[in-house]
Amino acid sequence: MAVSQKTVGNSIYLNVDLLNDQPMKEEETVRVRFAPSPTGPLHIGGVRTALYNYLFARKYRGTMILRIEDTDRNRFVPGAEEYIIESLKWCGIQLDEGVEEGGPAGPYRQSERRDIYREHVMKLVETGWAYYAFDTPEELEDKRQEAAAAGKDIFQYDIHTRMDMCNSLTLEKKEVDRRLQSGDSFVIRFKMPENEEIRFSDLIRGEIRVLSDTLDDKVLFKSDGMPTYHLANVVDDHLMYISHVIRGEEWLPSLPLHVMLYRAFGWNPPRFAHLPLLLKPTGKGKLSKRDGDKMGFPVFPLEWKGPNGETAPGYRESGYYPEAFVNMLALLGWNPGGEKELLSMDEMIGRFSLERVGKAGARFDPGKARWFNHQYLIRKDPETLAREFRPLLDEKGVQTRFDRLVRIVVMVKDRVDFVHELWRETWFFFLPPQEYDEKMVKKRWKPETPGILTRLGESLAKTEPFRAAELEATVKNFLEMEHLGMGQVMNPLRLALVGAMAGPGLFELCEILGRGEVMKRIERACRTIST
Repeated sequence: MAVSQKTVGNSIYLNVDLLNDQPMKEEETVRVRFAPSPTGPLHIGGVRTALYNYLFARKYRGTMILRIEDTDRNRFVPGAEEYIIESLKWCGIQLDEGVEEGGPAGPYRQSERRDIYREHVMKLVETGWAYYAFDTPEELEDKRQEAAAAGKDIFQYDIHTRMDMCNSLTLEKKEVDRRLQSGDSFVIRFKMPENEEIRFSDLIRGEIRVLSDTLDDKVLFKSDGMPTYHLANVVDDHLMYISHVIRGEEWLPSLPLHVMLYRAFGWNPPRFAHLPLLLKPTGKGKLSKRDGDKMGFPVFPLEWKGPNGETAPGYRESGYYPEAFVNMLALLGWNPGGEKELLSMDEMIGRFSLERVGKAGARFDPGKARWFNHQYLIRKDPETLAREFRPLLDEKGVQTRFDRLVRIVVMVKDRVDFVHELWRETWFFFLPPQEYDEKMVKKRWKPETPGILTRLGESLAKTEPFRAAELEATVKNFLEMEHLGMGQVMNPLRLALVGAMAGPGLFELCEILGRGEVMKRIERACRTIST
């Protein structure tokens, strides 16, 4: 840490230099943490933060830690911690230390570390870096009203106002001791120093400078005996030997305080990297659950079922492959270089660097998310896809040979983005059409069509073997003999077999349906449509 002096306006500021932007050393030990709060389902922005921490840790053969920051008991939601852990497992983010794995720096749940925080905040009080504040909620509200009446946007508890407040800086020691002994409610605030320019570096955003006089005296310890995020995360990061803090952009305004807390404790700070926001599909504003509800896409990795009955869709339950979801998410803010977009976890680990993470927010594109899943789906081997599709057929009471199912999947997989969409493209392989597209019937079905199809059926029935190539030859020969055009035969035949002008190649369809089923469908169509 370097300290110098500079003049800004009429004030002389000490320059507290905490720049730490040197490149990684090969022998440097990397320890990173993902530290979510269990206040509800994990947003995909949080998943991306966990993913970047994981990629960085694995790139440098470091340690990935999960720490649950549950100090805000008023916002604690039952089941949220379990949801977070299950989400990380589904994404393939492997933890080295955490609430389930344990480890040498535990416990990893902040609610189990209260005594540690109390001990450390008292050190700050003893050294003059923090103070007791006894102001009641009513007194603070009065100050806010006074500020509003004076035309100020907000009231800030800081260097300019703290000497007018009820705290251990303004009260005599005897009075402070009396209040503490009598059990008066209090918080402990950080005493932000005067006239200092705080300089620090961010591995993504570069050098940042903040004047201490613009910062408020944040609460470090609450009246309920729990630390705030600011104190707990700094203490934990130090005691857990965190080398790099990689977190969301929303924590950037808190960084000056955190840097000063490191100074107050006499600790070397870790390196910081603040990730860009995930933006709405419009590119304006932070992506929220409301956007997903409005446009029909999930913003959570897994389906969420809250304790009060609220639910929200998840990527897993929507049919996304975890590797497709992770691949898509990784590229929202990080440029791996080159044109290749489909990257395995190992490839992402090998290419990852914070230097290639952008500063600007990354726009979320639901269509691109589907595209990623499609790419992973079509690259699956047909046997695997058939096995994934089979449970859906079982639900519908459909039985078919596995080798036949594999052939069907091969024919239609390019048409779908998700396994559950396969039924939409294949149902007619298993069930005959119960109705026929009225618009297409009016357009394609003529008075002479039943006779044409009946004669075609007789020719198809004699085809040996009953395979696509031979069936195509039969149809071509039939067209020549009958002096008919392709549309006069192929369109009605597709209507008879599928019920609409959809589906894969007709000859392959006929081969898989089999001779008997093709004859039945032609006969039924001629009888049903003509009446």
